[in-house]
Amino acid sequence: MQLTVDTPKNKPTFSRTNPFQAKVLKNVNLNGAGSNKETRHIELSLKGSGLTYNPGDALGVFPENDPELVSALLAEMKWDPEMPVTISKQGYTLPLKEALTTHFEITLLTKKILQQAAELTENEELKKLTLPENVNLLKEYIYGRDLLDLLHDFGPWNAGAQEIVSLLRKMPPRLYSIASSLNAHPEEVHLTIGAVRYSSHGRNRKGVCSVQCAERTKEGDTLPVFVQPNKHFHLPESHETDIIMVGPGTGIAPFRSFIEERAVNKASGRTWLFFGDQHAATDFLYKEELEQYQKDGVLTRLDTAFSRDSEQKVYVQHKMLENSKELYTWLENGACFYVCGDKEHMAKDVHNALIDVIEKEGAMSREEAESFVNSLQKEGRYQRDVY
Repeated sequence: MQLTVDTPKNKPTFSRTNPFQAKVLKNVNLNGAGSNKETRHIELSLKGSGLTYNPGDALGVFPENDPELVSALLAEMKWDPEMPVTISKQGYTLPLKEALTTHFEITLLTKKILQQAAELTENEELKKLTLPENVNLLKEYIYGRDLLDLLHDFGPWNAGAQEIVSLLRKMPPRLYSIASSLNAHPEEVHLTIGAVRYSSHGRNRKGVCSVQCAERTKEGDTLPVFVQPNKHFHLPESHETDIIMVGPGTGIAPFRSFIEERAVNKASGRTWLFFGDQHAATDFLYKEELEQYQKDGVLTRLDTAFSRDSEQKVYVQHKMLENSKELYTWLENGACFYVCGDKEHMAKDVHNALIDVIEKEGAMSREEAESFVNSLQKEGRYQRDVY
Protein backbone atom coordinates (compact mmCIF):
# COMPACT_ATOMS: atom_id res chain seq x y z
CA MET A 1 0.00 0.00 0.00
CA GLN A 2 1.38 3.38 -1.03
CA LEU A 3 0.94 6.37 1.26
CA THR A 4 0.39 9.73 -0.37
CA VAL A 5 2.23 12.51 1.38
CA ASP A 6 0.56 15.91 1.25
CA THR A 7 3.26 17.78 -0.62
CA PRO A 8 2.93 21.46 -1.53
CA LYS A 9 2.01 20.25 -5.05
CA ASN A 10 -1.22 18.72 -3.78
CA LYS A 11 -2.20 21.82 -1.87
CA PRO A 12 -4.61 24.17 -3.59
CA THR A 13 -2.91 27.31 -4.84
CA PHE A 14 -4.92 30.35 -4.01
CA SER A 15 -5.32 33.00 -6.69
CA ARG A 16 -7.78 35.38 -8.31
CA THR A 17 -9.72 32.40 -9.69
CA ASN A 18 -9.47 30.48 -6.40
CA PRO A 19 -9.47 33.09 -3.62
CA PHE A 20 -8.49 32.23 -0.04
CA GLN A 21 -11.08 32.70 2.72
CA ALA A 22 -9.06 34.90 5.08
CA LYS A 23 -10.27 35.22 8.65
CA VAL A 24 -10.71 38.76 10.00
CA LEU A 25 -8.54 39.12 13.11
CA LYS A 26 -9.14 42.81 13.72
CA ASN A 27 -11.37 45.53 12.25
CA VAL A 28 -11.13 48.99 13.82
CA ASN A 29 -11.96 52.56 12.82
CA LEU A 30 -8.78 54.65 12.69
CA ASN A 31 -10.64 57.98 12.75
CA GLY A 32 -11.56 59.73 15.97
CA ALA A 33 -15.06 60.72 17.11
CA GLY A 34 -16.40 63.67 15.10
CA SER A 35 -14.39 62.90 11.95
CA ASN A 36 -16.06 63.25 8.53
CA LYS A 37 -14.36 60.03 7.53
CA GLU A 38 -14.32 56.36 8.45
CA THR A 39 -11.09 54.51 7.71
CA ARG A 40 -10.93 50.85 8.68
CA HIS A 41 -7.74 49.08 9.69
CA ILE A 42 -8.34 45.41 8.93
CA GLU A 43 -6.03 42.55 9.88
CA LEU A 44 -6.53 39.24 8.06
CA SER A 45 -5.02 35.82 8.71
CA LEU A 46 -3.21 34.10 5.83
CA LYS A 47 -2.58 30.99 7.95
CA GLY A 48 -2.63 27.86 5.82
CA SER A 49 -2.94 29.80 2.54
CA GLY A 50 0.67 29.66 1.42
CA LEU A 51 0.16 33.24 0.18
CA THR A 52 3.11 35.62 0.39
CA TYR A 53 3.53 39.24 -0.65
CA ASN A 54 6.07 42.06 -0.80
CA PRO A 55 5.67 45.65 0.42
CA GLY A 56 4.00 47.51 -2.45
CA ASP A 57 1.78 44.60 -3.53
CA ALA A 58 -2.02 44.77 -3.42
CA LEU A 59 -4.66 42.47 -1.97
CA GLY A 60 -7.71 41.62 -4.07
CA VAL A 61 -10.98 41.28 -2.15
CA PHE A 62 -14.17 39.83 -3.66
CA PRO A 63 -17.01 41.78 -2.04
CA GLU A 64 -20.74 41.16 -1.70
CA ASN A 65 -23.46 43.65 -2.59
CA ASP A 66 -25.41 45.49 0.08
CA PRO A 67 -28.38 43.28 1.15
CA GLU A 68 -30.61 46.39 1.31
CA LEU A 69 -29.86 47.23 -2.34
CA VAL A 70 -30.51 43.61 -3.39
CA SER A 71 -33.86 43.64 -1.52
CA ALA A 72 -34.80 46.95 -3.17
CA LEU A 73 -34.09 45.45 -6.62
CA LEU A 74 -36.18 42.36 -5.90
CA ALA A 75 -39.04 44.54 -4.61
CA GLU A 76 -38.86 46.98 -7.56
CA MET A 77 -39.18 44.14 -10.07
CA LYS A 78 -41.40 41.86 -7.90
CA TRP A 79 -38.91 39.05 -8.53
CA ASP A 80 -38.84 35.72 -6.70
CA PRO A 81 -35.58 35.66 -4.68
CA GLU A 82 -35.35 31.85 -4.98
CA MET A 83 -35.76 31.68 -8.75
CA PRO A 84 -32.66 29.98 -10.29
CA VAL A 85 -30.74 32.11 -12.80
CA THR A 86 -27.87 31.06 -15.08
CA ILE A 87 -24.68 32.91 -14.21
CA SER A 88 -22.15 31.47 -16.66
CA LYS A 89 -21.66 30.09 -20.16
CA GLN A 90 -21.17 26.66 -18.56
CA GLY A 91 -24.75 26.85 -17.32
CA TYR A 92 -24.09 27.26 -13.57
CA THR A 93 -27.13 28.53 -11.73
CA LEU A 94 -27.71 30.33 -8.44
CA PRO A 95 -30.89 31.48 -6.71
CA LEU A 96 -31.57 35.04 -7.92
CA LYS A 97 -31.00 36.73 -4.55
CA GLU A 98 -27.65 34.99 -4.09
CA ALA A 99 -26.61 35.79 -7.66
CA LEU A 100 -27.40 39.48 -7.13
CA THR A 101 -25.55 39.46 -3.79
CA THR A 102 -22.38 37.57 -4.64
CA HIS A 103 -21.96 37.27 -8.39
CA PHE A 104 -23.10 40.34 -10.34
CA GLU A 105 -22.06 43.97 -10.29
CA ILE A 106 -25.21 46.00 -9.64
CA THR A 107 -23.83 49.38 -8.55
CA LEU A 108 -22.28 50.50 -11.85
CA LEU A 109 -23.88 51.07 -15.23
CA THR A 110 -22.16 51.03 -18.62
CA LYS A 111 -23.08 52.26 -22.09
CA LYS A 112 -23.38 48.60 -23.20
CA ILE A 113 -25.86 47.74 -20.41
CA LEU A 114 -28.09 50.68 -21.36
CA GLN A 115 -27.95 49.86 -25.07
CA GLN A 116 -28.93 46.24 -24.41
CA ALA A 117 -31.57 47.24 -21.85
CA ALA A 118 -33.19 49.56 -24.43
CA GLU A 119 -34.20 46.45 -26.40
CA LEU A 120 -36.07 45.05 -23.38
CA THR A 121 -38.48 47.95 -22.92
CA GLU A 122 -40.93 50.09 -24.89
CA ASN A 123 -39.62 53.15 -23.02
CA GLU A 124 -38.90 55.82 -25.64
CA GLU A 125 -36.75 57.87 -23.26
CA LEU A 126 -34.19 55.06 -22.90
CA LYS A 127 -34.21 54.39 -26.65
CA LYS A 128 -33.50 58.10 -27.25
CA LEU A 129 -30.73 58.13 -24.64
CA THR A 130 -28.88 55.30 -26.43
CA LEU A 131 -28.83 57.03 -29.84
CA PRO A 132 -25.27 57.79 -31.07
CA GLU A 133 -25.88 61.57 -31.02
CA ASN A 134 -26.82 61.45 -27.31
CA VAL A 135 -23.56 59.89 -26.13
CA ASN A 136 -22.89 62.78 -23.70
CA LEU A 137 -26.38 62.58 -22.20
CA LEU A 138 -25.88 58.84 -21.80
CA LYS A 139 -22.58 59.40 -19.93
CA GLU A 140 -24.31 61.96 -17.73
CA TYR A 141 -27.10 59.51 -16.90
CA ILE A 142 -24.70 56.65 -16.06
CA TYR A 143 -22.61 58.75 -13.67
CA GLY A 144 -23.59 58.06 -10.05
CA ARG A 145 -26.49 55.75 -10.94
CA ASP A 146 -26.94 51.98 -10.57
CA LEU A 147 -29.11 49.08 -11.74
CA LEU A 148 -31.96 50.03 -9.40
CA ASP A 149 -32.13 53.52 -10.99
CA LEU A 150 -32.16 52.00 -14.49
CA LEU A 151 -34.97 49.54 -13.67
CA HIS A 152 -36.96 52.20 -11.84
CA ASP A 153 -36.56 54.93 -14.48
CA PHE A 154 -37.24 53.07 -17.72
CA GLY A 155 -39.93 50.44 -17.14
CA PRO A 156 -42.24 48.70 -17.74
CA TRP A 157 -39.86 45.90 -18.73
CA ASN A 158 -40.62 43.15 -21.25
CA ALA A 159 -38.05 40.92 -19.61
CA GLY A 160 -37.71 38.50 -16.74
CA ALA A 161 -34.94 38.30 -14.17
CA GLN A 162 -32.79 36.04 -16.39
CA GLU A 163 -32.73 38.54 -19.29
CA ILE A 164 -31.93 41.43 -16.96
CA VAL A 165 -29.09 39.67 -15.09
CA SER A 166 -27.64 38.53 -18.43
CA LEU A 167 -26.86 42.21 -19.10
CA LEU A 168 -24.69 42.45 -15.99
CA ARG A 169 -20.99 41.84 -15.67
CA LYS A 170 -19.38 39.64 -13.06
CA MET A 171 -18.47 41.36 -9.79
CA PRO A 172 -14.83 42.44 -10.11
CA PRO A 173 -12.55 42.20 -7.07
CA ARG A 174 -11.45 45.40 -5.35
CA LEU A 175 -7.70 45.92 -5.05
CA TYR A 176 -6.20 47.54 -1.95
CA SER A 177 -2.58 48.47 -1.30
CA ILE A 178 -1.27 46.18 1.42
CA ALA A 179 -0.55 48.07 4.65
CA SER A 180 1.74 45.55 6.36
CA SER A 181 5.09 43.81 6.02
CA LEU A 182 4.95 40.02 6.03
CA ASN A 183 8.25 39.98 7.91
CA ALA A 184 6.73 42.14 10.64
CA HIS A 185 3.44 40.19 10.74
CA PRO A 186 4.01 36.57 9.62
CA GLU A 187 0.89 34.89 8.18
CA GLU A 188 -1.06 38.18 8.27
CA VAL A 189 -2.02 40.90 5.83
CA HIS A 190 -3.33 44.34 6.85
CA LEU A 191 -5.47 46.80 4.87
CA THR A 192 -6.38 50.49 5.26
CA ILE A 193 -9.81 51.06 3.70
CA GLY A 194 -11.75 54.34 3.56
CA ALA A 195 -15.53 53.80 3.65
CA VAL A 196 -17.13 55.45 0.60
CA ARG A 197 -20.55 57.00 1.21
CA TYR A 198 -22.25 59.75 -0.80
CA SER A 199 -25.63 60.92 -2.08
CA SER A 200 -26.58 61.23 -5.74
CA HIS A 201 -29.86 61.46 -7.63
CA GLY A 202 -31.89 61.44 -4.41
CA ARG A 203 -30.41 58.27 -2.93
CA ASN A 204 -27.63 57.43 -0.50
CA ARG A 205 -24.89 55.36 -2.15
CA LYS A 206 -22.28 53.10 -0.57
CA GLY A 207 -18.97 51.74 -1.83
CA VAL A 208 -19.53 48.00 -2.34
CA CYS A 209 -16.42 46.65 -0.63
CA SER A 210 -15.48 49.55 1.64
CA VAL A 211 -18.90 49.72 3.32
CA GLN A 212 -19.12 45.92 3.53
CA CYS A 213 -15.85 46.12 5.51
CA ALA A 214 -17.07 49.08 7.59
CA GLU A 215 -20.61 47.91 8.39
CA ARG A 216 -20.96 44.18 7.87
CA THR A 217 -17.55 42.56 8.39
CA LYS A 218 -16.95 41.43 11.96
CA GLU A 219 -13.90 39.87 13.61
CA GLY A 220 -14.09 36.12 12.97
CA ASP A 221 -15.78 36.54 9.55
CA THR A 222 -13.88 35.61 6.40
CA LEU A 223 -13.20 37.55 3.19
CA PRO A 224 -12.23 35.90 -0.15
CA VAL A 225 -8.79 37.32 -1.04
CA PHE A 226 -5.79 36.92 -3.35
CA VAL A 227 -2.44 38.66 -3.70
CA GLN A 228 -1.91 40.96 -6.70
CA PRO A 229 1.84 41.60 -7.14
CA ASN A 230 2.86 45.14 -8.11
CA LYS A 231 6.18 45.04 -9.95
CA HIS A 232 6.18 48.81 -10.44
CA PHE A 233 5.91 49.83 -6.79
CA HIS A 234 8.46 48.43 -4.37
CA LEU A 235 11.25 49.34 -1.98
CA PRO A 236 14.72 49.89 -3.43
CA GLU A 237 16.90 46.79 -3.42
CA SER A 238 19.53 48.46 -1.28
CA HIS A 239 18.66 49.02 2.39
CA GLU A 240 20.98 52.04 2.24
CA THR A 241 18.88 54.01 -0.26
CA ASP A 242 16.87 56.92 1.17
CA ILE A 243 13.13 56.93 0.48
CA ILE A 244 10.64 59.82 0.31
CA MET A 245 6.97 58.78 0.59
CA VAL A 246 3.93 60.95 -0.12
CA GLY A 247 0.71 59.27 1.05
CA PRO A 248 -2.23 61.35 2.28
CA GLY A 249 -5.36 59.62 3.61
CA THR A 250 -5.52 55.91 2.78
CA GLY A 251 -2.44 56.51 0.59
CA ILE A 252 -0.52 55.83 3.83
CA ALA A 253 -1.18 52.07 3.40
CA PRO A 254 1.85 50.89 1.38
CA PHE A 255 4.13 53.24 3.31
CA ARG A 256 3.18 51.58 6.57
CA SER A 257 4.39 48.34 4.93
CA PHE A 258 7.59 50.06 3.71
CA ILE A 259 8.38 51.45 7.17
CA GLU A 260 7.63 48.12 8.91
CA GLU A 261 9.86 46.27 6.42
CA ARG A 262 12.70 48.74 6.93
CA ALA A 263 12.34 48.42 10.71
CA VAL A 264 12.61 44.61 10.52
CA ASN A 265 15.60 44.80 8.14
CA LYS A 266 17.28 47.50 10.28
CA ALA A 267 17.83 49.42 7.04
CA SER A 268 20.32 52.28 7.23
CA GLY A 269 18.66 54.33 4.47
CA ARG A 270 16.72 57.37 5.70
CA THR A 271 12.91 57.54 5.39
CA TRP A 272 10.79 60.66 4.97
CA LEU A 273 6.99 60.56 5.02
CA PHE A 274 4.56 63.28 3.93
CA PHE A 275 1.08 62.52 5.29
CA GLY A 276 -2.06 64.62 5.08
CA ASP A 277 -5.77 64.50 5.87
CA GLN A 278 -8.53 66.81 7.14
CA HIS A 279 -7.98 67.24 10.92
CA ALA A 280 -4.98 66.32 13.07
CA ALA A 281 -7.20 65.51 16.06
CA THR A 282 -9.39 62.93 14.27
CA ASP A 283 -7.70 61.95 10.99
CA PHE A 284 -4.02 61.34 11.79
CA LEU A 285 -3.98 57.67 10.72
CA TYR A 286 -1.47 55.44 12.55
CA LYS A 287 -0.26 58.49 14.54
CA GLU A 288 1.10 56.55 17.56
CA GLU A 289 2.88 54.01 15.36
CA LEU A 290 4.49 56.70 13.20
CA GLU A 291 5.60 58.73 16.20
CA GLN A 292 7.14 55.60 17.74
CA TYR A 293 9.02 54.90 14.49
CA GLN A 294 10.33 58.46 14.63
CA LYS A 295 11.54 57.94 18.20
CA ASP A 296 13.20 54.67 17.17
CA GLY A 297 14.92 56.40 14.27
CA VAL A 298 13.22 54.21 11.65
CA LEU A 299 11.28 57.22 10.32
CA THR A 300 13.76 60.05 9.80
CA ARG A 301 11.25 62.79 8.98
CA LEU A 302 7.48 63.11 9.22
CA ASP A 303 5.78 66.13 7.66
CA THR A 304 2.01 66.46 8.00
CA ALA A 305 -0.61 68.61 6.29
CA PHE A 306 -4.08 68.83 7.85
CA SER A 307 -6.14 70.78 5.34
CA ARG A 308 -9.07 71.78 7.56
CA ASP A 309 -7.03 72.93 10.57
CA SER A 310 -6.07 76.29 9.07
CA GLU A 311 -7.85 79.07 7.17
CA GLN A 312 -5.77 78.35 4.07
CA LYS A 313 -6.01 74.70 3.08
CA VAL A 314 -2.60 73.05 3.37
CA TYR A 315 -1.91 69.85 1.43
CA VAL A 316 1.06 67.48 1.11
CA GLN A 317 2.34 69.27 -2.01
CA HIS A 318 2.59 72.53 0.00
CA LYS A 319 4.73 70.72 2.58
CA MET A 320 7.00 69.50 -0.22
CA LEU A 321 7.46 73.07 -1.46
CA GLU A 322 8.14 74.28 2.10
CA ASN A 323 10.95 71.72 2.36
CA SER A 324 12.14 72.07 -1.22
CA LYS A 325 15.83 72.56 -0.45
CA GLU A 326 16.13 69.41 1.65
CA LEU A 327 13.89 67.42 -0.69
CA TYR A 328 16.12 68.28 -3.63
CA THR A 329 19.25 67.35 -1.65
CA TRP A 330 17.77 63.93 -0.84
CA LEU A 331 16.99 63.37 -4.54
CA GLU A 332 20.48 64.52 -5.55
CA ASN A 333 21.87 61.95 -3.11
CA GLY A 334 19.95 59.12 -4.80
CA ALA A 335 16.68 58.96 -2.83
CA CYS A 336 13.66 57.15 -4.31
CA PHE A 337 10.38 59.10 -4.44
CA TYR A 338 6.97 57.39 -3.96
CA VAL A 339 3.38 58.60 -4.23
CA CYS A 340 0.22 56.71 -3.27
CA GLY A 341 -3.42 57.80 -3.31
CA ASP A 342 -5.86 59.84 -5.36
CA LYS A 343 -4.99 59.91 -9.06
CA GLU A 344 -7.37 62.73 -10.05
CA HIS A 345 -6.03 65.60 -7.95
CA MET A 346 -3.40 64.72 -5.37
CA ALA A 347 -1.01 62.75 -7.60
CA LYS A 348 -1.09 65.50 -10.27
CA ASP A 349 -0.47 68.23 -7.67
CA VAL A 350 2.41 66.26 -6.13
CA HIS A 351 3.91 65.62 -9.58
CA ASN A 352 3.81 69.34 -10.39
CA ALA A 353 5.23 70.23 -6.95
CA LEU A 354 8.11 67.80 -7.57
CA ILE A 355 8.90 69.57 -10.86
CA ASP A 356 8.66 72.95 -9.04
CA VAL A 357 11.12 71.79 -6.37
CA ILE A 358 13.65 70.55 -8.95
CA GLU A 359 13.25 73.65 -11.13
CA LYS A 360 13.83 75.99 -8.17
CA GLU A 361 16.51 74.16 -6.21
CA GLY A 362 18.35 72.77 -9.25
CA ALA A 363 18.26 76.20 -10.98
CA MET A 364 16.80 74.52 -14.07
CA SER A 365 14.32 75.54 -16.75
CA ARG A 366 10.85 73.97 -16.62
CA GLU A 367 11.82 71.64 -19.48
CA GLU A 368 15.01 70.54 -17.72
CA ALA A 369 13.13 69.90 -14.47
CA GLU A 370 10.52 67.82 -16.34
CA SER A 371 13.26 65.85 -18.04
CA PHE A 372 14.92 65.27 -14.62
CA VAL A 373 11.59 63.85 -13.33
CA ASN A 374 11.26 61.65 -16.44
CA SER A 375 14.72 60.24 -15.83
CA LEU A 376 13.79 59.50 -12.18
CA GLN A 377 10.79 57.52 -13.50
CA LYS A 378 12.92 55.64 -16.05
CA GLU A 379 15.45 54.70 -13.34
CA GLY A 380 12.62 53.42 -11.11
CA ARG A 381 13.38 56.16 -8.57
CA TYR A 382 9.93 57.76 -8.91
CA GLN A 383 7.10 55.23 -8.45
CA ARG A 384 3.36 55.77 -8.16
CA ASP A 385 0.50 53.66 -6.82
CA VAL A 386 -2.50 55.81 -7.72
CA TYR A 387 -6.19 55.03 -8.11
